[in-house]
Amino acid sequence: MSKILCVLYPDPVTGYPPIYARDAIPAIHAYPSGQSTPTPSGPLGFIPGTLIGSVSGELGLRRYLESHGHELVVTSDKEGADSVFDRHLPDADVVISQPFWPAYLTAERIAKARKLKLAVAEVTFSNSISVAEHVVMTILALVRNYLPAHLMAKNGGWNIADCVARSYDIEGMHFGTLGAGRIGQAVLRRLKPFDMTLHYYDPHRLPDELEKQLGLTYHETPASLVKVCDVVNLQTPLYPSTQGFVNDAFLAKFKRGAYLVNTARGALCDRDAIARALTSGQLAGYGGDVWFPQPAPVDHPWRSMPNHGMTPHISGTSLSAQARYAAGTLEILQNFFDGKPIRKAYLIVDGGRLVGAGANAYKLT
Repeated sequence: MSKILCVLYPDPVTGYPPIYARDAIPAIHAYPSGQSTPTPSGPLGFIPGTLIGSVSGELGLRRYLESHGHELVVTSDKEGADSVFDRHLPDADVVISQPFWPAYLTAERIAKARKLKLAVAEVTFSNSISVAEHVVMTILALVRNYLPAHLMAKNGGWNIADCVARSYDIEGMHFGTLGAGRIGQAVLRRLKPFDMTLHYYDPHRLPDELEKQLGLTYHETPASLVKVCDVVNLQTPLYPSTQGFVNDAFLAKFKRGAYLVNTARGALCDRDAIARALTSGQLAGYGGDVWFPQPAPVDHPWRSMPNHGMTPHISGTSLSAQARYAAGTLEILQNFFDGKPIRKAYLIVDGGRLVGAGANAYKLT
């Protein structure tokens, strides 16, 4: 018998939903890369399109795990030495976490987790399109000044001039992504039909064929890109070398009135520098769903700074994405318990080495 410790975000304040806005979600069988969606064996343990990413949803895992003699502990309590997570960690065989409500496996925690088998896997591509759609939505909301206009309508107002005084078309604008992996490429593909001029920076240059297909301009440095772009997207991994790299000096290189979207990691940005850039007008808008720290305290300046489009960390956990990453988690667990290989596309660390997607996206320090 194995013990599986799963950390998920809390249930809705109003309680677990008894009914949903839609009766079903589209069935997706493959991702743009050609990789198939998760293929677990047997029943899923959940209804696709329902809330399974919160504590009560349990990723639909309980029936499968308990029917095979395993123990499942699901909690949102993850902070502090006396948290439910820390109390169960020493005898956990498997830990399941997620970026939206993460339980960080620090060196100190790993030292206490004597039974963990230290391979790291993710359900690769399960929510990449979800995040890319959130980026495009945020760009349109910021550039078209949608959020203040919606708030005016909601509050009974009708001053058109106030709404459009900060509203522009994205057609003809220059868009650049700092990072062109799965999500960055998906954003570029979705923005091409809007007739934006597309730019990218990435340590790994994309194939010539893809650059020509999307009409991409490659930049050898982030600074080169931000100097010419009206809208900039952050899709950069968080390393010690990238933490806080979007600071006052870097923001000064942007075009005045540029927009910045960040769905990668909040700590890529200097918190106060972002607020200052919005207040001064160096940035016309900032949006995304990643904060530092998370959950953000009520007095976090990104909650109150002008012209922002921030949300909680939700871009990759739509109900559609939940169905895919829950199915992928089940597939990984089934293979692990049956002694079968886990999909190479899912592996981040195996045998003490970065592999697969991990080898491309991360580095050991």
